[in-house]
Formats: sequence, C-alpha cells, structure tokens
Amino acid sequence: MKAIHFVDGKWLEGNPPLMGPMTHAVWMSSVVFDGARAFDGLTPDLDLHCERLIESAKTFGLKPVRPAGEVLEIAKEGLSHFDNGAALYIRPMLYAEEGFVQAEPESTRFICTLYETPLPEPKGFSVCISSFRRPLLSMAPTNAKASCLYPNSARALREAEERGFENAVVLDGLGNVAELATANLWMAKDGAAHTPVPNGTFLNGITKQRTAKLLLQAGIPVYERTISVQELLDADEIFTSGNYGKVLPITRIEDRDLQPGPIYSKARELYFDWAHGG
Repeated sequence: MKAIHFVDGKWLEGNPPLMGPMTHAVWMSSVVFDGARAFDGLTPDLDLHCERLIESAKTFGLKPVRPAGEVLEIAKEGLSHFDNGAALYIRPMLYAEEGFVQAEPESTRFICTLYETPLPEPKGFSVCISSFRRPLLSMAPTNAKASCLYPNSARALREAEERGFENAVVLDGLGNVAELATANLWMAKDGAAHTPVPNGTFLNGITKQRTAKLLLQAGIPVYERTISVQELLDADEIFTSGNYGKVLPITRIEDRDLQPGPIYSKARELYFDWAHGG
C-alpha cells in the first residue's frame, strides 16, 4: 500500500516516525482528523471535510495552523503522487505536541496523509445491536472527529465479531439508534428513508447530509428522527452512508436476513451519479 504524508512542507513516504513518548497527542489524545475519498479522479465534498477538520480542532482547543482552503490545496497536491483515478483515502490531521492535560494550542502540528485503499464492494454485510453506547456531548467531545472516540467503536466491533457479525449498531445514551461503529445508519420503511436525528452523540456525517439532499431532490421522503431498536429490526431495508464506503447495504441484522432494496439502490445510484457530475 502506497502512502504519502505532507509534513512540515515536504511529502514523505511510508510511515515516518513523527511522535515521541512526550508528544501530547500520544498520551493525552489531542488528535483530530478528517477522512475524504478520491476515486475516478474525483474528490467529492473534499472541501467540506477540510472545513470540518478546522471545526474539530477548535473543539479540542487546538490551533488551526492552516485554513481549510490551504488544507484543500495540499490534499489536491497529494493526488499527483498517485496514478490518475486511484482509489485513495485522504486524511488531514491536527494534533498537539505539548501540554499537560490541556493541549498547548501553539504546539499544534498539521499532517496530511493520502494512501491507496479500494472502495468496498456493495455486497452487503451483517450487523448486531451492540451493548455499548455512544457518549453524550456532556461526556465526550462527540462534536469533533476525534481519535479518542474510536476505542469505543473498536470495542463494539470486537463484540460484534465475537458474535459472528461484521459491524455493530451502537445506541445513544437513551437507548435509541445512533449509528454503526463505523458509519451513519439509514433504514427504509413504506417508501421513505429514515435516519437518526443528530442529537449530540454522533457526527451528522457529510456523506449522510449529501445522501439526504439527493434523496429529497429525487422525491423520496427523508425523515431525520429518533429511531428505536425495534423499528430498525422491523425495517424494510437498512443501509449505511459514510466516507469510507459511501453508500452500502446491510443484508443481515441480528437473526434477520435482508435484501438490498429500492431506496438503498436509489441512494447509491444518486450519490455516484452526483459525484461523477450528474
């Protein structure tokens, strides 16, 4: 896997050693990042991902050492290091070098990583209901795309894999559906698309927002609302939206098998048509 990194004005390859045991980000988790995609020579919503990085940094008290527009240009420059049309993950990141508990804003460092990774095939996957919950905004920095939130997702994934599933539906603090461990969640019922309303426990994903807009423009009703576990279990279709895989079907939830349905298929078609300029 080819990977390159923009560090201090230079492009480096591989996995360069950049942090030490005294780096604040290593022992106090002062790391925010964002993830975008490149494929077929396209970078859908890359500007919005760069803007969200800056907002995440502010949440952590980090100093946005480069404006979103400059982050965007650096990411685009990185594309030239790969074959035209390569499937890439684009990951700009900000973290603190110094501080004690609180990060020292002036020590903030910027890195932009691009590496080769294919888009997942839309073959469907299985999910279970996790016993773990997403924290409330009063408990964790859930309004940022922050590395410190991912160990919670990792334990949900481990639990799911131990049960024979590929991903996990994580609930919010009140026991309602929040998202998957790795992506936002959708269900279809009676010809309409439904997705959990952002309530401070998970990010209102950029791909989720784009999918909702495209479905509405196509005349498909979209409801952002509180969704119970039972409603999800009884759904006509379940699918996901997220940067890494874009729009993917879920074909099993707990002991119930599902088929990719017409609303999922339309959502995926609309997204990739839009990404290709349609």
